[in-house]
Amino acid sequence: MIINRFDTAELHSAFGIDMSSIDGFGFGAGWARVPAGSRSDPHQHDETELFLVVSGHGDVIVDGGRHPVAPGMAVLFDPFETHVVENTGSTELVFFDLYWRDPSRAARAATGRSDRRRFGERPIFVFSTPPTPNGDLHLGHLSGPYLGADVFVRFQRMNGAQAWHLTGSDDYQSYVVERSRREGKDPAATAAYYSAEIAETLRLMDIEPDQYTVTDREPTYRAGLQAYFSRLVKSGSIAPQEGKALFDATTRDYLYEADVTGGCPGCGAVTGGNICEGCGEPNSCVDLADPQSKLSQETPRIDTITRFTLPLHEFATELAAHHRLGRVPARLRELAGRLFARPRLDVAMTHPANWGVPPAEPDVERQVIWVWPEMSYGFLHSISALGRRLGRNWRADEPEQDWKIVHFFGYDNSFYHSILYPVLYRLAFPDWQPDIDYHVNEFYLLDGGKFSTSRRHAVWGKEILTPDSVDGVRYFLSRTRPESRRTNFTRESYTAAVRDELIGTWQQWLNDLGHRIQTRYGGHAPDAGIWTPEHTAFLGRLGARLSAVTAALGPDGFSLEVAAAELHGIVTDTRRFVDQESAVATAEEWHDEARTAVALELAAARLLAHCATPLLPRFAGRLGAALGEERPNEWPHTVELVPAGTRVDLVREFFAEPSVEAAEPVGVGSA
Repeated sequence: MIINRFDTAELHSAFGIDMSSIDGFGFGAGWARVPAGSRSDPHQHDETELFLVVSGHGDVIVDGGRHPVAPGMAVLFDPFETHVVENTGSTELVFFDLYWRDPSRAARAATGRSDRRRFGERPIFVFSTPPTPNGDLHLGHLSGPYLGADVFVRFQRMNGAQAWHLTGSDDYQSYVVERSRREGKDPAATAAYYSAEIAETLRLMDIEPDQYTVTDREPTYRAGLQAYFSRLVKSGSIAPQEGKALFDATTRDYLYEADVTGGCPGCGAVTGGNICEGCGEPNSCVDLADPQSKLSQETPRIDTITRFTLPLHEFATELAAHHRLGRVPARLRELAGRLFARPRLDVAMTHPANWGVPPAEPDVERQVIWVWPEMSYGFLHSISALGRRLGRNWRADEPEQDWKIVHFFGYDNSFYHSILYPVLYRLAFPDWQPDIDYHVNEFYLLDGGKFSTSRRHAVWGKEILTPDSVDGVRYFLSRTRPESRRTNFTRESYTAAVRDELIGTWQQWLNDLGHRIQTRYGGHAPDAGIWTPEHTAFLGRLGARLSAVTAALGPDGFSLEVAAAELHGIVTDTRRFVDQESAVATAEEWHDEARTAVALELAAARLLAHCATPLLPRFAGRLGAALGEERPNEWPHTVELVPAGTRVDLVREFFAEPSVEAAEPVGVGSA
């Protein structure tokens, strides 16, 4: 017999609250105490956990949903459910904690449907980082945030989720000013022109965001941004601070971002001002090694200036708690660890400039809110703008706890999205715990080198995208997407993939299947007859492919590279099965078994149409129509046969021959 009483002397700090451990029960157990006004850290684990509330009142927050608890209540958490317990009363909240491992339950949770946790019935706002309107989009841009977010949203909608793709043009970037100088235009005109070009390139890529915000032309944007910045200032953590800065020795212009280069203080690589694309670390420009101004040939001079500044180093603990709430790849957590190892990390929030939105506060003169902190507001503004069009009361100044936010961006933007913005949200909205998943990609190379306009080293969206080529482009970019490492585009490899895989393998198999169905079954799907062990094994293999594609497109393991490979695997598995069955395909004594094999081939084609829909929507629509059904709009959870007697027309062209011709680029864009 074991008797244990609640004893404050036995408590120790764990998960942000006070807890104890009790041995001898055969499962995990202990007491927990949450002081008034406190809350536990958000966390998830593989154990099943049970809270028995003994005294006090509070809320448990599970995947964004808030539920009140009181004495006499029991709360069970499934494996991997992100949960927080918060004391909302005036006395301490005490509960008894039991937890145990159930491998089968954990495995089901880890491999369940895409809405198993963190998503559910919540609105899901999927952002691809707003491109800078200083040029059009090339394949390096398209392969990362834009294709990723588009496929993510399509998959979520097929699973019944409320998901929207949001992006826009980041008009107030200093790079727009630099581009307008070169073109002899006004920054507003430059931004408007390239914003329209970007939107058109996305459309050609079959990417049509639900909300495309043009910041310089949005009527309420400037006032909303100023109000948001005022919230940050009122927090007391962002205030005017004198610091060193670089100035051009000839023009006396303030230097940052595109106007200055030098050696990164973190990794030593040549970088621009304020951020290093290679290691992801920010710089203050004055800490660059051998800085060079792009406005003159003189070495920049150092002077002091007062800017609104954030002491980011003070928020390491808060950021770590945020990173435990959603999907945060190890690459981003490692970057945060590097940055918070510094003794200080002061980040200027305003800069001297004529292009941008000035703060409402009069503390600094002729400065604008830096466009990167601005973007944190821009995401909330886009949600509000989307809500107005949908008739939903979503407000930028009152973010809601059940919002699920998903960010797609390149690694060079990691500092802003995953480190700076969560801190800004905490300062602006202390009661909001934003639940954000982060999906980051590396650089996409062209012929082994970085995409470059100045060297005419780029393949632009408009030079390769047509209604006939878009599926081939989306497929190849998915297959070679730079997710955890830098990958490479070559015209030869793109051409080979379309010709050898899509045309030579997918289309050839579908056409061959169509000919056989016309010849043997009058163009109609046969009913399955007698099954052999090989048939059931193949059906099981298709089921395994379905599970693999589902996992690759789900929120936790999202990978276009894996998903595209699994789609190709469906086809190669089927062709192997066809070769295996061909020996008796026309033998009269095996007629019933042969029609089962053909029915299974059609099941594979149907599965391919459904699973390819998020990646290759045009192909999937054509294949669905060829199999006698509407465009697939629901994600399959089992492998299903095409109904017997369905008219089948697979003898058609599904993919066009690839063609990549050099074209004069419209310009260069940043993403």
